[in-house]
Amino acid sequence: MSNNILVINCGSSSLKFALINPQTQEALLTGLAEKLGHADAYITSKYDGVKEVTQLDEGNHAGAMHAIIATLKARDLFDQVAAVGHRVVHGGENFKASTLIDEHVIAEVEACAKLAPLHNPANLLGIRTAIECFPTLKQVVVFDTAFHQTMPEHAYLYAVPMALYREHGVRRYGFHGTSHRYVSAEAAKVLGLPLDNSAIVVAHLGNGASAAAILNGKSVDTTMGLTPLEGLVMGTRSGDIDPGAHAYIGAQLGLDLDGVTDLLNKQSGLLGLSELSNDCREIEDAAAEGHKGALLALNVFCYRLAKQIAALTVSLGRLDAVVFTGGIGENSSIIRAKVIEQLGFLGLTLDAAANDAAIRGKAGKISDAAGPAALVVNTNEELMIALDTAALTA
Repeated sequence: MSNNILVINCGSSSLKFALINPQTQEALLTGLAEKLGHADAYITSKYDGVKEVTQLDEGNHAGAMHAIIATLKARDLFDQVAAVGHRVVHGGENFKASTLIDEHVIAEVEACAKLAPLHNPANLLGIRTAIECFPTLKQVVVFDTAFHQTMPEHAYLYAVPMALYREHGVRRYGFHGTSHRYVSAEAAKVLGLPLDNSAIVVAHLGNGASAAAILNGKSVDTTMGLTPLEGLVMGTRSGDIDPGAHAYIGAQLGLDLDGVTDLLNKQSGLLGLSELSNDCREIEDAAAEGHKGALLALNVFCYRLAKQIAALTVSLGRLDAVVFTGGIGENSSIIRAKVIEQLGFLGLTLDAAANDAAIRGKAGKISDAAGPAALVVNTNEELMIALDTAALTA
């Protein structure tokens, strides 16, 4: 009997999927459905090295799942799916590890939707649609927040009345935990460090971005907080901002609290600073041509990241490595160079040739021999989800 795991990573307008053999760690089929909710929604799949792009008749999450099933059947892979694993962004304090899905778990994920309104509802859509499409299979949820549940109180508590924490769960949770868990372990392997005696800062950089301090394989602090809005500058998210700015912005623009929150989530970050794009590649190209907004966006992004990495070393006590991952972290040699230059006082020194070579899937160490290491590790959240799912459904 096959033990292949179908991994579903459902976003608000996209659905990433992969069929993975957890024993060989090979992805038999991968794909991405994009522009869900729009008339021009489409799905891209890759099987046996061949890529195929298909327009979706149903341009929604259910339509994407039906297209995935059709693709699996066309490749004679449908009957080889043993279980389904889902990424869910927010699990609150109730979930400290991945878990089998039942009605109680679905209700808890739904209850956490108010903490991640851009993510959990989309994750739930993926779960419910997958249950309809695979009613006989066990399904597992892997939480972005679970890895950070090892943070100490002094790292996760806000300086607000404790009743807000006790009664309403107001605290820092952190996100991208699946990526941080995978990347920190891989970095330790690359550097020949025992994971249980390592001090690593991982910077997961993409349209969403966070950094995490990982001591002896456990998260001890991270940049994201109650929601994925706190911390670093992101594609369209502001990251850290004076809470008093909410009322001021609302008064100036005639927005209610929801309107201000929407502005900070969807119109800020690289997009807001550059007044050009939230796509780092477009911003780097424009900056090279002297676009002032693009230059400003890159400088703010890199400064904020360097500052946060330096701050995270406080929780580690020492620094063995800084690791870059995610779409930007794995491909932007410009951003990595700017950040490492600003962290020179920690002993980090750049190997420019290695840094320039670490793009398009190439990874490895990008620092000189002396001092803490800097390296690029390609994240693989789908593999982590598959491994957790296989372990829970074996």
